[in-house]
Parts: sequence; C-alpha cells; structure tokens
Amino acid sequence: MDPVVRRYLADLVVAARDVLGEDLVGAYAAGSVALDAYQPGRSDVDVALVCAHALPEHTKRDLVARLRHEALPCPARGLELVVYTAAVAGSGTPDPGFEVELNTGARMPFRVTWVAGERAVEDGRFWYALDRSILHQHGYALLGAPAAEVFADPSPDELRRLIVTALRWWLDLSTPADDAPAPGAEDAVLGACRSLVRVRDGVWLSKVAAGHRLAAAGYRPELIHRCVAARAGGTPPSGAEARAFQRQVLSEIAADG
Repeated sequence: MDPVVRRYLADLVVAARDVLGEDLVGAYAAGSVALDAYQPGRSDVDVALVCAHALPEHTKRDLVARLRHEALPCPARGLELVVYTAAVAGSGTPDPGFEVELNTGARMPFRVTWVAGERAVEDGRFWYALDRSILHQHGYALLGAPAAEVFADPSPDELRRLIVTALRWWLDLSTPADDAPAPGAEDAVLGACRSLVRVRDGVWLSKVAAGHRLAAAGYRPELIHRCVAARAGGTPPSGAEARAFQRQVLSEIAADG
C-alpha cells in the first residue's frame, strides 16, 4: 500500500473512533486500495466503516465534519466513504442500506447523503451492494474482523441483476458515440471487463487486471491493451468503440442469466 495512503487511513480510523467510540466495530479499505491497484494522481481512496448501531443525525454530522477534506486532507483525488451498520453489511441486501455517504477531496465535488433512501436512482443505487461484494472478497481490514466475515455477497441472481443494471447505467452516460478518442472511454471498457470476469470466473479484480485476464484469453485484446495504456497517458479509444464493447459484454452477461 502507498505509505502516504496508509498514514491517511490510520488517521481516518483514529478520527472516526473519536466520533463513534465503541460503536465503530470495523473499518475497511475498498476499491483500488483493496484490489492493489491504487494509482497516485488518478485513484480515489474508498473506505467502508461499520458501526454496531444506526447513527443519530448529530453523530453523522460530527463524523462528516471530522473526515471531510478540509479537516483531514485526503492525499488522493478524494475520499469516498460509506458507513454501514453491521446488520446491513452482513445481510447481502441489494439495497444501498448505508447510514451516511461522504465524497470529499481536493479534486472531487463535495457531497453528503444523509439517508440511503435519498440516493437518486439516476446516480446509481446499485453501487453499494457491488462494493460490499468486492469488500467480501478483497476488503482490507484497518480495524475489526476480516472483511469476508463482515460483508456478504448478494445472491447470485441479485448480483447478476446489479451488474446488468450497472452496465446499462454506464451506457446511458453521455460518452460521445463518434470515432474520436474519448477521455474516460478506457474506464468504461475496463469496467465492463471487471463485470464480465466476475460473472465468468466468480472473482472481482481491478479493472486493469480484469482486462489483462480477458485479453490473455483472446477477448478483444487489441482494444483492451489500448485501454490499459490510456490509463498511463496513452490515447483512449473512441466513444463508439467503448459503447460497442459495453454492449457486447452486456449482451453476454444478460444472455447467460
């Protein structure tokens, strides 16, 4: 783990415990940190906190005040923090189910969602169950029991439905559909790779690792290699290429269901 990120995460756990006390029963690095794919300058820091009980509003506000970038500077693009109760984390629910969500950072728009039901459908309500599924396999415990004991997968049918919903959500984004290079199209392709590997092989990988796995198996290797190179500064694929690839993956996953 990047040593700067490691120190930040340690400070974050201390600050969270100052607010939550013994009600804080777990803290877990997720996302690129957990998947050993953190890229300085590009990646976010994703953290899930687990508390024993539902949080009153004043505690949520105190926690956000202590962890927002202005109080605890995040060394990455930003912090994406989600707080769950232990009951929700271990339930396998497909619903968002969180207590509070915070996005904050020097290069990230500040956003707080105080109640899970307030998460807009158009922003994606599928992220949370998918993130908990990744945490179940790969969560890096900063405090508490191993992540595999704390977070549960949705049922196989629910997981496939969530993945299909996520792919359709990505397709609905306004990525240009022409033949010009489209910044961000590489992430659309590699995100689809990650979804396909999860369905095919039952394992969550980082976007790049999933791309390499599919390319090695002969699945659109030229496009995938260009997308991996684009994450290091190369030319991204066109929006049309990305959308065609996403549709191909979506069709395969939906047909298998």
